[in-house]
Amino acid sequence: MNEKISIGLLGLGTVGSGVVRIIENHQQELKHHVGSAVYIEKILVKDASKQRTVEIDEQLLTENPEDILSNPNIDVVVEVMGGTNGAKDYIIQALKNKKHVVTANKDLMAMYGAELLTVASENGCDLFYEASVAGGIPIIRSLVEGLSSDRITKMIGIVNGTTNYILTKMSNEGSSYEDVLQEAQDLGYAESDPTADVEGLDAARKMAILGTLGFSMNIALEDVSVQGISNVTEEDLEYAKQLGYRMKLVGIAKRDEGKVEISVQPSLLPKNHPLASVNDVFNAVYVYGEAVGETMFYGPGAGSLPTATAVVSDMITVMKNMRLGVNGRSALPPLYEKKLKTDEEILSKYFMRLHVEDKAGAFAAITSLFSGNNVSFEKLLQMPIKNKDLAEVVIVTHKTNKRTYEHIHSCLRDLDVVKDVMSSYRIEGVSYDE
Repeated sequence: MNEKISIGLLGLGTVGSGVVRIIENHQQELKHHVGSAVYIEKILVKDASKQRTVEIDEQLLTENPEDILSNPNIDVVVEVMGGTNGAKDYIIQALKNKKHVVTANKDLMAMYGAELLTVASENGCDLFYEASVAGGIPIIRSLVEGLSSDRITKMIGIVNGTTNYILTKMSNEGSSYEDVLQEAQDLGYAESDPTADVEGLDAARKMAILGTLGFSMNIALEDVSVQGISNVTEEDLEYAKQLGYRMKLVGIAKRDEGKVEISVQPSLLPKNHPLASVNDVFNAVYVYGEAVGETMFYGPGAGSLPTATAVVSDMITVMKNMRLGVNGRSALPPLYEKKLKTDEEILSKYFMRLHVEDKAGAFAAITSLFSGNNVSFEKLLQMPIKNKDLAEVVIVTHKTNKRTYEHIHSCLRDLDVVKDVMSSYRIEGVSYDE
């Protein structure tokens, strides 16, 4: 084992600065864990003259990636620059140069994870990516190590802090989506272009990673059904509360009899479900195992130090593997062939809000459509809309399959008495009063 282990850092943004702080301030703990001093050899930045939020020796900065990727003194490369194309090429080069890699890049791992893990294995190197999902929550390590003896049947999680903050504020304060989004941007929780967050793409990438690990199948990003929160209204949230639910942008990964479904969508949870009380920018992942039963992992999903903590934890694992001489042996190919459920095999309850003509026979026509497709109602609200000849109808169905529900949804738009299908959401989880 080397007396010192040197790190090459690709990127010095929010997470990179956190990594620098932890390495500098936790030297005693790091040496205790790995048996060697840990230091940063070089840091790749776009502009070495830029003012930094962390004090750094300018001699460590470089604008040339080769100063890290081809540096014989560097043992571990930490990629926190983000993006895909450039980061992918850098990681592959680092692995081929026999350098271990730690990354926080969810986009990269969701799109190219299987390829990169293969390159790592071929070169006897470690590639770890705990920080790519849910920031400071050790969910990946828990799936790979802590729950490796169990068979995971379901994972349901809030894995995007921005959308959770928006829905929390809308629900608690009755604010509009547009107003809360602007507030989230002002506070730095949402990007100037929030598309990846609010349209569910960020969460979908994380669920693809969790599905791959939890089910030992090669789940691709395109396997994830995605719906964002940009159409959620204050009325939807208020009716959800009246019916005993809370709305969250939820990632769902389920396995039944060898077939899986992976999705991200705004969903209604019973108000006493553990995930329903996860608010603001916090993340949580609920895991169901055949042996362990139900477990939940909760904590900050983003931020400089929480995410950097996950990065440095992966670094420690790499260094321990170096001491034991077992690097490159942790990546396992998927055990099972990927089999996705059909729409007929995806079962759920649903919430639907309609505007219908307020006249005799209107509700009978709607009821006939549902009953004709063998779908019954669990809950129902109906009330007139002021100053209009319309009524608002809110329906909660019993469990049905996705194909049947989407057929009903389409047919409702063709009914003369239905003026608009205002919203439709999946209902997930069971009430803990039941």
